[in-house]
Amino acid sequence: MKLKSKLKKETIFIVSMLIVLAIVVWGIALPSNFENVANATFTFLTGNFSWLYVVAMNIFLAFAIWLGFFSKYKNIKLGPDDSTPEYKTITWFAMLFSAGMGIGLVFWGIAEPLSHYLAPVGAEAATVAAQKFAMEKSFLHWGLHPWANYCIMGLGLAYMQFRMKKPAQVSSIFIPLLGEKRANGGVGKIIDILAVFATAGGMATSLGLGTYQINSGLNYLFGIPENTKVQLIIVISITFIYTITAVAGIDKGISLISNINMIFVGVLLIGSFVFGPTVGILNNFVETTGLYLQRFLSSAMEIGGFEGKSWYSAWTIFYWAWFISWAPFVGVFIARISKGRTIKEFVAGVTLVPAILSFIWFAIFGGIDFSMDVSILTEAAKNTTTAFFIVMAEIPLGFYLSLVTIILLFTFFITSANSATFVLGMLTDQGKLNPSKSKMTIWGILMAGLTLALMVGSKNGLQMLQTISVVAGFPFIFIMFFTMYALKKALDKDPYIIEMERLKKLEDKRKEQSKFS
Repeated sequence: MKLKSKLKKETIFIVSMLIVLAIVVWGIALPSNFENVANATFTFLTGNFSWLYVVAMNIFLAFAIWLGFFSKYKNIKLGPDDSTPEYKTITWFAMLFSAGMGIGLVFWGIAEPLSHYLAPVGAEAATVAAQKFAMEKSFLHWGLHPWANYCIMGLGLAYMQFRMKKPAQVSSIFIPLLGEKRANGGVGKIIDILAVFATAGGMATSLGLGTYQINSGLNYLFGIPENTKVQLIIVISITFIYTITAVAGIDKGISLISNINMIFVGVLLIGSFVFGPTVGILNNFVETTGLYLQRFLSSAMEIGGFEGKSWYSAWTIFYWAWFISWAPFVGVFIARISKGRTIKEFVAGVTLVPAILSFIWFAIFGGIDFSMDVSILTEAAKNTTTAFFIVMAEIPLGFYLSLVTIILLFTFFITSANSATFVLGMLTDQGKLNPSKSKMTIWGILMAGLTLALMVGSKNGLQMLQTISVVAGFPFIFIMFFTMYALKKALDKDPYIIEMERLKKLEDKRKEQSKFS
Protein backbone atom coordinates (compact mmCIF):
# COMPACT_ATOMS: atom_id res chain seq x y z
CA MET A 1 0.00 0.00 0.00
CA LYS A 2 2.83 2.38 0.83
CA LEU A 3 4.46 1.71 -2.56
CA LYS A 4 1.14 2.28 -4.35
CA SER A 5 0.58 5.54 -2.48
CA LYS A 6 4.10 6.71 -3.27
CA LEU A 7 3.72 5.87 -6.97
CA LYS A 8 0.44 7.79 -7.05
CA LYS A 9 2.17 10.86 -5.64
CA GLU A 10 4.95 10.50 -8.20
CA THR A 11 2.62 10.03 -11.21
CA ILE A 12 3.41 13.40 -12.76
CA PHE A 13 7.15 12.93 -12.33
CA ILE A 14 7.24 9.36 -13.64
CA VAL A 15 4.94 9.89 -16.66
CA SER A 16 6.58 13.20 -17.63
CA MET A 17 10.06 11.74 -17.31
CA LEU A 18 9.11 8.72 -19.44
CA ILE A 19 7.60 10.92 -22.17
CA VAL A 20 10.68 13.14 -22.40
CA LEU A 21 12.98 10.11 -22.21
CA ALA A 22 11.01 8.41 -25.01
CA ILE A 23 11.39 11.50 -27.21
CA VAL A 24 15.13 11.60 -26.52
CA VAL A 25 15.49 7.92 -27.48
CA TRP A 26 13.25 8.35 -30.53
CA GLY A 27 15.22 11.38 -31.73
CA ILE A 28 18.55 9.56 -31.39
CA ALA A 29 17.54 6.07 -32.56
CA LEU A 30 15.19 7.01 -35.43
CA PRO A 31 16.09 10.57 -36.39
CA SER A 32 14.53 10.51 -39.88
CA ASN A 33 11.22 9.11 -38.62
CA PHE A 34 11.19 11.59 -35.73
CA GLU A 35 11.88 14.48 -38.09
CA ASN A 36 9.15 13.41 -40.53
CA VAL A 37 6.50 13.09 -37.80
CA ALA A 38 7.50 16.38 -36.16
CA ASN A 39 7.48 18.23 -39.49
CA ALA A 40 4.09 16.79 -40.45
CA THR A 41 2.66 17.90 -37.09
CA PHE A 42 4.22 21.34 -37.48
CA THR A 43 2.76 21.76 -40.99
CA PHE A 44 -0.68 20.70 -39.75
CA LEU A 45 -0.68 23.10 -36.80
CA THR A 46 0.66 26.15 -38.62
CA GLY A 47 -1.47 25.43 -41.69
CA ASN A 48 -4.75 25.09 -39.80
CA PHE A 49 -4.36 27.03 -36.57
CA SER A 50 -2.26 30.12 -37.38
CA TRP A 51 -5.38 32.22 -36.81
CA LEU A 52 -5.80 30.71 -33.34
CA TYR A 53 -2.25 31.56 -32.25
CA VAL A 54 -2.71 35.18 -33.35
CA VAL A 55 -6.16 35.61 -31.78
CA ALA A 56 -5.00 33.96 -28.55
CA MET A 57 -1.95 36.18 -28.09
CA ASN A 58 -4.04 39.32 -28.60
CA ILE A 59 -6.62 38.12 -26.08
CA PHE A 60 -3.87 37.40 -23.55
CA LEU A 61 -2.53 40.95 -23.93
CA ALA A 62 -5.97 42.58 -23.66
CA PHE A 63 -6.83 40.56 -20.55
CA ALA A 64 -3.50 41.33 -18.83
CA ILE A 65 -3.78 45.10 -19.47
CA TRP A 66 -7.41 45.19 -18.31
CA LEU A 67 -6.72 43.12 -15.19
CA GLY A 68 -3.64 45.10 -14.14
CA PHE A 69 -4.73 48.66 -14.87
CA PHE A 70 -8.48 48.95 -15.32
CA SER A 71 -10.12 46.23 -13.22
CA LYS A 72 -11.32 46.35 -9.62
CA TYR A 73 -8.87 43.54 -8.83
CA LYS A 74 -5.65 45.48 -9.52
CA ASN A 75 -4.83 46.22 -5.85
CA ILE A 76 -5.20 42.64 -4.63
CA LYS A 77 -1.93 41.27 -3.25
CA LEU A 78 -0.39 38.00 -4.32
CA GLY A 79 -0.26 36.78 -0.77
CA PRO A 80 -1.79 37.85 2.56
CA ASP A 81 -2.80 41.53 2.81
CA ASP A 82 0.20 42.29 5.03
CA SER A 83 2.76 40.48 2.83
CA THR A 84 5.71 42.31 1.27
CA PRO A 85 7.82 41.42 -1.82
CA GLU A 86 10.31 38.63 -1.16
CA TYR A 87 12.94 40.05 -3.55
CA LYS A 88 14.12 43.58 -4.31
CA THR A 89 12.58 44.98 -7.49
CA ILE A 90 15.86 45.01 -9.42
CA THR A 91 16.61 41.38 -8.48
CA TRP A 92 13.02 40.38 -9.28
CA PHE A 93 13.22 42.02 -12.68
CA ALA A 94 16.65 40.49 -13.41
CA MET A 95 15.36 36.99 -12.67
CA LEU A 96 12.14 37.27 -14.66
CA PHE A 97 13.89 38.87 -17.65
CA SER A 98 16.66 36.28 -17.67
CA ALA A 99 14.15 33.43 -17.49
CA GLY A 100 11.68 34.94 -19.96
CA MET A 101 13.92 36.00 -22.85
CA GLY A 102 17.57 35.31 -22.25
CA ILE A 103 19.28 33.58 -25.14
CA GLY A 104 16.53 34.42 -27.64
CA LEU A 105 17.24 38.15 -27.52
CA VAL A 106 20.96 37.66 -28.09
CA PHE A 107 20.40 35.13 -30.86
CA TRP A 108 17.89 37.27 -32.77
CA GLY A 109 18.98 40.81 -31.77
CA ILE A 110 20.87 41.36 -35.03
CA ALA A 111 19.67 38.35 -37.03
CA GLU A 112 15.96 39.17 -37.00
CA PRO A 113 15.99 42.80 -38.23
CA LEU A 114 18.65 41.76 -40.75
CA SER A 115 16.51 38.87 -42.06
CA HIS A 116 13.38 41.01 -42.37
CA TYR A 117 15.34 43.83 -44.02
CA LEU A 118 16.66 41.52 -46.74
CA ALA A 119 13.42 39.53 -47.19
CA PRO A 120 10.42 41.68 -46.23
CA VAL A 121 6.76 41.04 -47.02
CA GLY A 122 5.08 43.64 -49.24
CA ALA A 123 8.23 45.71 -49.80
CA GLU A 124 11.44 45.68 -51.82
CA ALA A 125 14.49 44.31 -49.99
CA ALA A 126 17.07 46.71 -48.52
CA THR A 127 14.85 49.79 -48.82
CA VAL A 128 13.45 52.26 -46.30
CA ALA A 129 10.14 50.37 -46.45
CA ALA A 130 12.04 47.16 -45.65
CA GLN A 131 13.68 48.86 -42.64
CA LYS A 132 10.29 49.90 -41.30
CA PHE A 133 8.91 46.40 -41.81
CA ALA A 134 11.94 44.83 -40.11
CA MET A 135 11.78 47.03 -37.02
CA GLU A 136 8.01 46.95 -36.65
CA LYS A 137 7.94 43.15 -36.73
CA SER A 138 10.92 42.85 -34.36
CA PHE A 139 9.13 45.11 -31.86
CA LEU A 140 5.93 43.09 -32.28
CA HIS A 141 7.60 39.71 -31.78
CA TRP A 142 9.58 40.71 -28.68
CA GLY A 143 7.33 43.38 -27.16
CA LEU A 144 4.10 43.28 -25.18
CA HIS A 145 2.59 40.07 -26.54
CA PRO A 146 5.05 37.45 -25.27
CA TRP A 147 5.25 39.05 -21.83
CA ALA A 148 1.44 39.27 -21.53
CA ASN A 149 1.38 35.56 -22.33
CA TYR A 150 3.77 34.88 -19.44
CA CYS A 151 1.81 37.28 -17.24
CA ILE A 152 -1.47 35.34 -17.57
CA MET A 153 0.04 32.05 -16.45
CA GLY A 154 2.26 33.61 -13.78
CA LEU A 155 -0.55 35.66 -12.27
CA GLY A 156 -2.89 32.69 -12.02
CA LEU A 157 -0.20 30.60 -10.35
CA ALA A 158 0.97 33.34 -7.97
CA TYR A 159 -2.59 34.07 -6.86
CA MET A 160 -3.39 30.42 -6.17
CA GLN A 161 -0.16 29.51 -4.41
CA PHE A 162 0.34 32.65 -2.30
CA ARG A 163 -3.16 34.06 -1.82
CA MET A 164 -5.05 30.76 -1.70
CA LYS A 165 -2.13 28.66 -0.36
CA LYS A 166 -2.37 25.94 -3.01
CA PRO A 167 0.51 23.84 -4.49
CA ALA A 168 2.76 25.49 -7.09
CA GLN A 169 1.38 23.46 -9.99
CA VAL A 170 -0.49 24.54 -13.11
CA SER A 171 -3.42 22.33 -12.09
CA SER A 172 -3.95 24.54 -9.01
CA ILE A 173 -5.23 27.31 -11.30
CA PHE A 174 -8.16 25.06 -12.22
CA ILE A 175 -9.43 24.59 -8.65
CA PRO A 176 -12.05 27.38 -9.09
CA LEU A 177 -13.38 25.54 -12.18
CA LEU A 178 -12.99 21.87 -11.31
CA GLY A 179 -12.98 21.82 -7.53
CA GLU A 180 -10.01 20.72 -5.46
CA LYS A 181 -10.65 16.99 -5.77
CA ARG A 182 -10.77 16.91 -9.59
CA ALA A 183 -7.92 19.42 -9.94
CA ASN A 184 -5.79 17.06 -7.85
CA GLY A 185 -7.06 14.02 -9.74
CA GLY A 186 -6.62 12.68 -13.25
CA VAL A 187 -7.55 15.90 -15.10
CA GLY A 188 -5.12 17.94 -13.02
CA LYS A 189 -2.33 15.43 -13.56
CA ILE A 190 -2.83 15.60 -17.35
CA ILE A 191 -2.59 19.41 -17.18
CA ASP A 192 0.62 19.22 -15.14
CA ILE A 193 2.14 16.62 -17.48
CA LEU A 194 1.37 18.89 -20.47
CA ALA A 195 3.06 21.73 -18.56
CA VAL A 196 6.17 19.64 -18.05
CA PHE A 197 6.25 18.62 -21.72
CA ALA A 198 5.79 22.21 -22.91
CA THR A 199 8.51 23.42 -20.53
CA ALA A 200 10.97 20.77 -21.68
CA GLY A 201 10.22 21.42 -25.37
CA GLY A 202 10.47 25.20 -25.12
CA MET A 203 13.61 24.98 -23.03
CA ALA A 204 15.27 22.58 -25.47
CA THR A 205 14.72 25.16 -28.22
CA SER A 206 16.36 27.91 -26.21
CA LEU A 207 19.30 25.73 -25.14
CA GLY A 208 19.83 24.58 -28.70
CA LEU A 209 19.86 28.13 -30.06
CA GLY A 210 22.33 29.15 -27.35
CA THR A 211 24.64 26.22 -28.07
CA TYR A 212 24.68 26.92 -31.79
CA GLN A 213 25.48 30.59 -31.26
CA ILE A 214 28.13 30.03 -28.60
CA ASN A 215 29.88 27.56 -30.90
CA SER A 216 29.59 29.94 -33.88
CA GLY A 217 30.92 32.85 -31.82
CA LEU A 218 33.90 30.84 -30.58
CA ASN A 219 34.56 29.73 -34.14
CA TYR A 220 34.35 33.25 -35.53
CA LEU A 221 36.48 34.87 -32.82
CA PHE A 222 38.99 32.13 -31.99
CA GLY A 223 38.76 29.55 -34.77
CA ILE A 224 37.38 26.82 -32.51
CA PRO A 225 35.75 24.18 -34.77
CA GLU A 226 32.01 24.40 -35.33
CA ASN A 227 30.94 20.77 -35.03
CA THR A 228 28.98 18.23 -33.00
CA LYS A 229 31.89 17.45 -30.68
CA VAL A 230 32.29 21.05 -29.56
CA GLN A 231 28.52 21.46 -29.18
CA LEU A 232 28.43 18.33 -27.05
CA ILE A 233 31.16 19.75 -24.79
CA ILE A 234 29.26 23.06 -24.48
CA VAL A 235 25.99 21.37 -23.55
CA ILE A 236 27.57 18.98 -21.02
CA SER A 237 29.67 21.72 -19.39
CA ILE A 238 26.77 24.13 -19.00
CA THR A 239 24.41 21.34 -17.90
CA PHE A 240 26.75 20.71 -14.99
CA ILE A 241 26.73 24.40 -14.02
CA TYR A 242 23.00 25.07 -14.40
CA THR A 243 22.06 21.90 -12.52
CA ILE A 244 24.31 22.85 -9.60
CA THR A 245 22.94 26.43 -9.47
CA ALA A 246 19.34 25.15 -9.64
CA VAL A 247 20.00 22.73 -6.79
CA ALA A 248 21.58 25.59 -4.81
CA GLY A 249 18.18 27.33 -4.92
CA ILE A 250 16.90 30.75 -5.89
CA ASP A 251 18.71 32.83 -3.26
CA LYS A 252 22.16 31.25 -3.57
CA GLY A 253 22.22 30.32 -7.26
CA ILE A 254 19.57 31.67 -9.63
CA SER A 255 19.28 35.25 -8.33
CA LEU A 256 23.07 35.68 -8.22
CA ILE A 257 23.60 34.68 -11.86
CA SER A 258 20.54 36.69 -12.95
CA ASN A 259 22.06 39.83 -11.42
CA ILE A 260 25.37 39.08 -13.16
CA ASN A 261 23.39 38.71 -16.39
CA MET A 262 22.00 42.22 -16.14
CA ILE A 263 25.49 43.65 -15.67
CA PHE A 264 26.62 42.06 -18.94
CA VAL A 265 23.39 43.18 -20.63
CA GLY A 266 24.16 46.74 -19.54
CA VAL A 267 27.75 46.56 -20.79
CA LEU A 268 26.67 45.16 -24.17
CA LEU A 269 23.85 47.66 -24.69
CA ILE A 270 25.84 50.73 -23.59
CA GLY A 271 28.93 49.65 -25.55
CA SER A 272 26.90 48.96 -28.71
CA PHE A 273 25.05 52.26 -28.35
CA VAL A 274 28.20 54.34 -27.81
CA PHE A 275 30.40 52.68 -30.44
CA GLY A 276 27.59 52.02 -32.91
CA PRO A 277 25.70 54.63 -34.96
CA THR A 278 24.41 56.48 -31.88
CA VAL A 279 22.25 59.09 -33.63
CA GLY A 280 20.87 56.49 -36.04
CA ILE A 281 19.97 54.25 -33.08
CA LEU A 282 18.10 57.09 -31.33
CA ASN A 283 16.23 57.92 -34.53
CA ASN A 284 15.49 54.24 -35.01
CA PHE A 285 14.09 53.87 -31.49
CA VAL A 286 11.82 56.94 -31.63
CA GLU A 287 10.44 56.29 -35.11
CA THR A 288 9.93 52.56 -34.64
CA THR A 289 8.14 53.13 -31.33
CA GLY A 290 5.76 55.48 -33.12
CA LEU A 291 5.29 53.02 -35.96
CA TYR A 292 4.67 50.17 -33.52
CA LEU A 293 1.99 52.14 -31.67
CA GLN A 294 0.41 53.51 -34.84
CA ARG A 295 0.04 50.13 -36.55
CA PHE A 296 -0.30 48.06 -33.41
CA LEU A 297 -3.72 46.52 -33.97
CA SER A 298 -3.36 45.75 -37.68
CA SER A 299 0.19 44.42 -37.27
CA ALA A 300 -0.82 42.26 -34.30
CA MET A 301 -3.58 40.64 -36.38
CA GLU A 302 -1.57 40.02 -39.55
CA ILE A 303 -1.33 36.35 -40.40
CA GLY A 304 -0.39 36.17 -44.09
CA GLY A 305 -3.92 35.49 -45.29
CA PHE A 306 -3.40 37.74 -48.31
CA GLU A 307 0.38 37.80 -48.70
CA GLY A 308 3.45 36.14 -47.19
CA LYS A 309 1.78 33.13 -45.55
CA SER A 310 5.04 31.14 -45.38
CA TRP A 311 6.84 34.15 -43.85
CA TYR A 312 4.26 34.52 -41.08
CA SER A 313 4.34 30.77 -40.37
CA ALA A 314 8.14 30.85 -40.07
CA TRP A 315 8.27 33.98 -37.93
CA THR A 316 5.16 35.29 -36.15
CA ILE A 317 3.38 31.95 -35.72
CA PHE A 318 6.61 30.23 -34.68
CA TYR A 319 7.25 32.93 -32.09
CA TRP A 320 3.73 32.81 -30.65
CA ALA A 321 3.94 29.01 -30.42
CA TRP A 322 7.41 29.20 -28.87
CA PHE A 323 6.35 31.76 -26.26
CA ILE A 324 3.17 29.82 -25.41
CA SER A 325 5.30 26.71 -24.89
CA TRP A 326 7.40 28.79 -22.47
CA ALA A 327 4.34 30.05 -20.54
CA PRO A 328 4.21 27.23 -17.94
CA PHE A 329 7.96 27.42 -17.26
CA VAL A 330 8.24 31.22 -17.11
CA GLY A 331 4.85 31.54 -15.45
CA VAL A 332 5.69 29.09 -12.66
CA PHE A 333 9.07 30.73 -12.10
CA ILE A 334 7.76 34.32 -12.12
CA ALA A 335 4.97 33.30 -9.76
CA ARG A 336 7.52 31.72 -7.41
CA ILE A 337 9.45 35.00 -7.08
CA SER A 338 6.46 37.41 -6.94
CA LYS A 339 4.94 36.89 -3.50
CA GLY A 340 3.74 40.12 -1.89
CA ARG A 341 3.27 42.18 -5.05
CA THR A 342 -0.08 43.58 -6.12
CA ILE A 343 -1.70 42.50 -9.38
CA LYS A 344 -0.98 45.98 -10.78
CA GLU A 345 2.71 45.74 -9.82
CA PHE A 346 2.90 42.25 -11.28
CA VAL A 347 1.36 43.20 -14.64
CA ALA A 348 3.48 46.35 -14.96
CA GLY A 349 6.67 44.55 -13.98
CA VAL A 350 6.11 41.47 -16.11
CA THR A 351 4.52 43.07 -19.19
CA LEU A 352 5.60 46.69 -19.64
CA VAL A 353 9.16 46.92 -18.27
CA PRO A 354 10.65 43.91 -20.14
CA ALA A 355 8.91 45.01 -23.36
CA ILE A 356 10.57 48.44 -23.12
CA LEU A 357 13.99 46.82 -22.62
CA SER A 358 13.31 44.60 -25.67
CA PHE A 359 12.47 47.72 -27.72
CA ILE A 360 15.76 49.33 -26.67
CA TRP A 361 17.60 46.10 -27.54
CA PHE A 362 16.23 45.88 -31.07
CA ALA A 363 16.54 49.62 -31.69
CA ILE A 364 20.27 49.39 -30.91
CA PHE A 365 21.07 46.26 -32.88
CA GLY A 366 18.64 47.05 -35.70
CA GLY A 367 20.27 50.47 -35.95
CA ILE A 368 23.67 48.81 -36.24
CA ASP A 369 22.29 46.54 -38.99
CA PHE A 370 21.00 49.44 -41.07
CA SER A 371 24.29 51.33 -40.81
CA MET A 372 26.08 48.51 -42.66
CA ASP A 373 26.63 47.99 -46.36
CA VAL A 374 24.14 45.54 -47.89
CA SER A 375 27.00 43.24 -48.94
CA ILE A 376 28.02 42.76 -45.28
CA LEU A 377 24.43 42.05 -44.27
CA THR A 378 23.98 39.59 -47.12
CA GLU A 379 27.08 37.70 -45.96
CA ALA A 380 25.88 37.75 -42.34
CA ALA A 381 22.43 36.46 -43.33
CA LYS A 382 23.93 33.25 -44.74
CA ASN A 383 24.31 31.85 -41.23
CA THR A 384 21.95 33.03 -38.48
CA THR A 385 24.21 31.82 -35.68
CA THR A 386 27.20 33.94 -36.80
CA ALA A 387 25.21 36.98 -38.00
CA PHE A 388 25.69 38.80 -34.69
CA PHE A 389 29.47 38.45 -34.74
CA ILE A 390 29.90 39.33 -38.42
CA VAL A 391 27.95 42.58 -38.04
CA MET A 392 29.50 43.55 -34.69
CA ALA A 393 32.99 43.11 -36.15
CA GLU A 394 32.32 46.20 -38.27
CA ILE A 395 31.98 48.66 -35.36
CA PRO A 396 34.77 49.95 -33.05
CA LEU A 397 35.64 47.52 -30.24
CA GLY A 398 33.34 45.02 -31.93
CA PHE A 399 35.65 42.12 -31.01
CA TYR A 400 35.40 42.92 -27.30
CA LEU A 401 31.65 43.43 -27.47
CA SER A 402 31.38 40.06 -29.20
CA LEU A 403 33.41 38.56 -26.38
CA VAL A 404 30.97 40.06 -23.87
CA THR A 405 28.16 38.56 -25.97
CA ILE A 406 29.61 35.05 -25.70
CA ILE A 407 29.90 35.44 -21.92
CA LEU A 408 26.32 36.72 -21.86
CA LEU A 409 25.18 33.71 -23.88
CA PHE A 410 26.78 31.46 -21.29
CA THR A 411 25.14 33.28 -18.36
CA PHE A 412 21.76 33.49 -20.11
CA PHE A 413 22.07 29.82 -20.98
CA ILE A 414 22.66 29.02 -17.32
CA THR A 415 19.88 31.25 -15.92
CA SER A 416 17.25 30.02 -18.38
CA ALA A 417 18.20 26.39 -17.81
CA ASN A 418 18.51 26.54 -14.03
CA SER A 419 15.16 28.34 -13.81
CA ALA A 420 13.57 25.66 -15.99
CA THR A 421 15.21 22.90 -13.95
CA PHE A 422 13.88 24.46 -10.76
CA VAL A 423 10.38 24.77 -12.28
CA LEU A 424 10.37 21.19 -13.56
CA GLY A 425 11.30 20.11 -10.06
CA MET A 426 8.37 22.09 -8.61
CA LEU A 427 5.89 20.76 -11.17
CA THR A 428 6.88 17.14 -10.54
CA ASP A 429 7.34 17.33 -6.76
CA GLN A 430 3.74 18.04 -5.65
CA GLY A 431 4.18 21.76 -6.27
CA LYS A 432 6.74 22.30 -3.50
CA LEU A 433 8.29 25.77 -3.53
CA ASN A 434 11.67 24.16 -2.84
CA PRO A 435 11.67 20.86 -4.77
CA SER A 436 13.95 17.92 -4.08
CA LYS A 437 17.52 18.15 -5.35
CA SER A 438 17.34 14.68 -6.90
CA LYS A 439 14.38 15.63 -9.12
CA MET A 440 16.08 18.84 -10.26
CA THR A 441 19.25 16.90 -11.08
CA ILE A 442 17.30 14.37 -13.16
CA TRP A 443 15.50 17.13 -15.07
CA GLY A 444 18.74 19.00 -15.69
CA ILE A 445 20.21 15.89 -17.35
CA LEU A 446 17.02 15.07 -19.30
CA MET A 447 16.77 18.60 -20.73
CA ALA A 448 20.33 18.34 -21.96
CA GLY A 449 19.50 14.95 -23.51
CA LEU A 450 16.43 16.34 -25.30
CA THR A 451 18.45 19.27 -26.64
CA LEU A 452 21.19 17.00 -27.95
CA ALA A 453 18.67 14.57 -29.46
CA LEU A 454 17.12 17.40 -31.45
CA MET A 455 20.44 18.97 -32.42
CA VAL A 456 22.55 15.92 -33.18
CA GLY A 457 19.93 13.38 -34.19
CA SER A 458 18.47 15.56 -36.95
CA LYS A 459 20.12 16.87 -40.11
CA ASN A 460 18.16 20.10 -39.60
CA GLY A 461 18.86 20.65 -35.91
CA LEU A 462 17.78 24.30 -35.66
CA GLN A 463 14.56 23.64 -37.56
CA MET A 464 13.77 20.63 -35.37
CA LEU A 465 14.27 22.70 -32.22
CA GLN A 466 11.78 25.23 -33.53
CA THR A 467 9.34 22.53 -34.64
CA ILE A 468 9.23 20.76 -31.28
CA SER A 469 8.43 24.03 -29.49
CA VAL A 470 5.41 24.63 -31.75
CA VAL A 471 4.11 21.12 -31.12
CA ALA A 472 4.71 21.29 -27.36
CA GLY A 473 3.02 24.65 -26.97
CA PHE A 474 -0.21 23.99 -28.85
CA PRO A 475 -2.31 22.44 -26.02
CA PHE A 476 -1.44 25.38 -23.80
CA ILE A 477 -3.49 27.77 -25.91
CA PHE A 478 -6.60 26.17 -24.43
CA ILE A 479 -5.14 25.84 -20.95
CA MET A 480 -4.38 29.58 -21.02
CA PHE A 481 -7.97 30.42 -22.00
CA PHE A 482 -9.26 28.41 -19.05
CA THR A 483 -6.63 30.06 -16.84
CA MET A 484 -8.10 33.51 -17.53
CA TYR A 485 -11.63 32.30 -16.76
CA ALA A 486 -10.55 30.47 -13.59
CA LEU A 487 -8.56 33.48 -12.34
CA LYS A 488 -11.50 35.84 -12.91
CA LYS A 489 -13.81 33.44 -11.07
CA ALA A 490 -11.41 33.16 -8.13
CA LEU A 491 -10.89 36.93 -7.92
CA ASP A 492 -14.64 37.55 -7.74
CA LYS A 493 -14.69 35.59 -4.45
CA ASP A 494 -11.59 37.23 -3.00
CA PRO A 495 -12.16 38.68 0.51
CA TYR A 496 -10.78 42.05 -0.67
CA ILE A 497 -13.37 42.28 -3.46
CA ILE A 498 -16.21 41.11 -1.20
CA GLU A 499 -15.28 43.78 1.35
CA MET A 500 -14.98 46.48 -1.35
CA GLU A 501 -18.42 45.59 -2.70
CA ARG A 502 -19.89 45.63 0.82
CA LEU A 503 -18.49 49.10 1.46
CA LYS A 504 -19.73 50.30 -1.92
CA LYS A 505 -23.25 49.12 -1.13
CA LEU A 506 -23.13 50.92 2.21
CA GLU A 507 -21.91 54.08 0.50
CA ASP A 508 -24.63 53.86 -2.17
CA LYS A 509 -27.24 53.32 0.54
CA ARG A 510 -25.93 56.34 2.48
CA LYS A 511 -26.11 58.53 -0.62
CA GLU A 512 -29.63 57.33 -1.37
CA GLN A 513 -30.76 58.14 2.18
CA SER A 514 -29.14 61.58 2.07
CA LYS A 515 -31.35 62.53 -0.91
CA PHE A 516 -34.45 62.26 1.25
CA SER A 517 -33.06 63.78 4.44
